[in-house]
Amino acid sequence: MVSLFSSFDPSTSDLIHLNWVSMLFILFVIPLNYWTTPSQFIKAWTFTYERIHYELKTTLTIKYTGSTLIMTTLFLIILLNNLMGLIPHVFTSTSHIIFPLSFSIPLWTSFMMFSWLQKTNKSFMHLVPEGTPPMLLPFTVMIETLSNLIRPSVIALRLTANMMAGHVLMTLLGNSFPESYNYEIMIMIAIQASLLMFETMVAIVQAYVFMTLMSLYLSE
Repeated sequence: MVSLFSSFDPSTSDLIHLNWVSMLFILFVIPLNYWTTPSQFIKAWTFTYERIHYELKTTLTIKYTGSTLIMTTLFLIILLNNLMGLIPHVFTSTSHIIFPLSFSIPLWTSFMMFSWLQKTNKSFMHLVPEGTPPMLLPFTVMIETLSNLIRPSVIALRLTANMMAGHVLMTLLGNSFPESYNYEIMIMIAIQASLLMFETMVAIVQAYVFMTLMSLYLSE
């Protein structure tokens, strides 16, 4: 019997992990503007980029608006990998926590280093909320420090858990198809199509949430 989580296995053999190569498929989705008149796909791509860029400018302060390119690229990479994983027989890289951690930890570390090196006093102020009684200061500092340290892991786990849960549901539903061709299979196809549309929306929302949280960490 095939394991329910076999679709998340990155190994094609004991020594080779070729399933991770599926992340390179997004390079074929990125449009190349060879023509003077852009196609509808390029227009849709440009509209998405400009919309995300505008949303980030409202989140970040003027001083950090130069980081919108990094955040927009992060959103597009995660979004394309999420959508690519919805294609049958394509490995879902975002269902492994190592994938979002490879983005969240370096970005979060760079934000923290910049904050503590350039704005040391404000960084210490963030560890002590306003109105904290003197007796609770040591505990609040420990709690705030711990909450800052687990931030990259939490947002990575959020993305991984949401993507994995959706794929497990789709696998369970796909394995429960009846063998006979009757009205039951039509109902199952309708449910599967509805779940696929729902997972597509989840893939978009989770990529946006990941990008928004990282931009909020930067703005702090």
